[in-house]
Amino acid sequence: MKRNEGLNKKDAQLDQFRVNDQDKDMTTNQGLKVSEDEFSLKAGERGPTLMEDFHFREKITHFDHERIPERVVHARGYAAHGEFQVYESMKEYTKAKFLQDPSVTTPVFVRFSTVAGSRGSAETVRDVRGFATKFYTEEGNFDLVGNNIPVFFIQDAIKFPDLVHAVKPEPHNEMPQAASAHDTFWDFVANNQESAHMIMWHMSDRTIPRSFRMMEGFGVHTFRFVNEEGIAFFVKFHWKPLLGVHSLVWDEAQKISGKEPDFHRRDLWENIEKANYVEFELGVQIIEEKDEFMFDFDILDPTKIWPEEDVPVKIIGKMTLNRNVDNVFAETEQVAFHPGHLVPGIDFTNDPLLQGRLFSYTDTQLIRLGGPNFHELPINRPVCPFHNNQRDGYGRQTINQGQVSYHKNSLAGNTPTPASEVEGGFVHYQEKIDGRKIRNRSESFKDHFSQAIMFWNSMSEPEKKHIIDAFSFELGKVKSESVRQQVVDMFANVSVEMAATVADAIGVVPPQGQKSSITKSSPALSQLNTVKKPDTRKVGVILGNDFNGSDIMNVLHELTETGIEVEVISEKFGKLRSSDGEEITVDQTFLTCDPVLFDGLYIGDGYGASPKFKQDTAHFVQEAFVHYKPIGATHEGKKYIQQHMICSPGVVTDDDINLFTKKFISAISAHRHWDRKVI
Repeated sequence: MKRNEGLNKKDAQLDQFRVNDQDKDMTTNQGLKVSEDEFSLKAGERGPTLMEDFHFREKITHFDHERIPERVVHARGYAAHGEFQVYESMKEYTKAKFLQDPSVTTPVFVRFSTVAGSRGSAETVRDVRGFATKFYTEEGNFDLVGNNIPVFFIQDAIKFPDLVHAVKPEPHNEMPQAASAHDTFWDFVANNQESAHMIMWHMSDRTIPRSFRMMEGFGVHTFRFVNEEGIAFFVKFHWKPLLGVHSLVWDEAQKISGKEPDFHRRDLWENIEKANYVEFELGVQIIEEKDEFMFDFDILDPTKIWPEEDVPVKIIGKMTLNRNVDNVFAETEQVAFHPGHLVPGIDFTNDPLLQGRLFSYTDTQLIRLGGPNFHELPINRPVCPFHNNQRDGYGRQTINQGQVSYHKNSLAGNTPTPASEVEGGFVHYQEKIDGRKIRNRSESFKDHFSQAIMFWNSMSEPEKKHIIDAFSFELGKVKSESVRQQVVDMFANVSVEMAATVADAIGVVPPQGQKSSITKSSPALSQLNTVKKPDTRKVGVILGNDFNGSDIMNVLHELTETGIEVEVISEKFGKLRSSDGEEITVDQTFLTCDPVLFDGLYIGDGYGASPKFKQDTAHFVQEAFVHYKPIGATHEGKKYIQQHMICSPGVVTDDDINLFTKKFISAISAHRHWDRKVI
């Protein structure tokens, strides 16, 4: 009884802090009623966001400070050092020095990450991947802070806290971790239809990449190039992986989360350690200012792409990641990116999502890294010297000399002195702004479905099936039937056939409607058209004792010569001996690895195998088969290829060893064999 009285007393004490926001008017934290929460305050509908927007600043500041000290988003990340070289001078378009001379090497640091999960989450969850690059140029740091998807969920930064609150674990039970398959996220989607295009990408294979080394990167926003003559061009940035764009299948991704939650970071670390350096080409899409309004979409809208067939990607340079970090905390965790870190020759546009990020990123680093001196941490320091009148604060490392710390002054000869544009001083592009202060969205931002339809039209049949399966899985986790129905009805605007199939799978009413009249597609969006090569693919080689030494060793030699990584798998560690006396070291056992961790399997030879060996081998073969992976088998290994697999695409069993090896390498290059009949 006393315990209950104590609990009741404590409960009463807490009552004054309990708030239910339902059916209440929205206010600021000061109690001021808010008239608009969709749009930031701008100078004209397509103008820049204004600093006086106190509601936006309060909302985004609170969001930036909601996690201590982990990043609110992108908490789970991994990074590497490298270098960048431009292929040809870009002087025609920009005066940025690091884009002028092909003989100049610019150091870079790149951090890849998930978005939704915490630091402890798995890496192969369905999620957008961050792709942030810091260029340490002679003019200062330039940060290209993007994702592996070229568009975003929202059009205005004032909505970013809402998006992340919706996708993060639900606050009443702190579940689910690192997943969008829950009610609040899909409720947000259904009620914020500007997300339609991004959701099509989110449900596609792009959100379960095979490797950080095999995904594209995008700057997302529209930026400006400005040349020496002051002429500006609109530009979008692209990173193109030389290994092509490849993904996991969903069943495989889920199993990897349990078998190897560090799958992506291990893949990056191990390949750099093996000198399989990671290469991306930098591409740019460029639109002249006079052509700003010639498209059927607004080029400043962050929920839109510039189709590559309409605006080609010009490849201008290559980035090579060739050194792992020495200390994850000091480098990967303390690195501070910011889209506002620019160099002369690169400038902003009035994209309202970008405009908000320019405030938010500095604000975030202030709380996460403990104050205003995060730029002095070794990983963040520019390679060129920096001089200004900023002093003191948490974490200050610079020991400033002299009595003067203000501008203008006479005691120090008015130094440090602002540099003119000719001397390399940054000068903002002088765009004419003419508009009323207004909270609104340009009419040109209000088409939410045309490019979502184009994305769907661009997918191959296997990719379309994966999107339908992804919708069915995600919405199948949503408890609210109303939310499930709203989402299905929303995506009938993209494809009635797709929406009806999903509706049938999740138990809601199929939508009524007609097939879209939009037939435009962009072949560049389909992974079916990506680069396919065998380099750095990992193949598991199942062997037992008494294997045919000359044949097997010849196959393994040819695989490694082609750049394929091989790991020998058997019942136990140690050495295996061939029938002619050759020995080979076992790298993994059936217990320490899994077929989902390999890009393909080669079942070799070995006599007198135990029942357990046979059982495990059969499991590995079946698992690789249903994930559409290449499978090769020779000698005794052919016994593990079941009857229904024999003539399947990507299953190679040729008796001629030389012919087998060529066919198997070709099958590995294809990555997946989608025309295989899986039973």
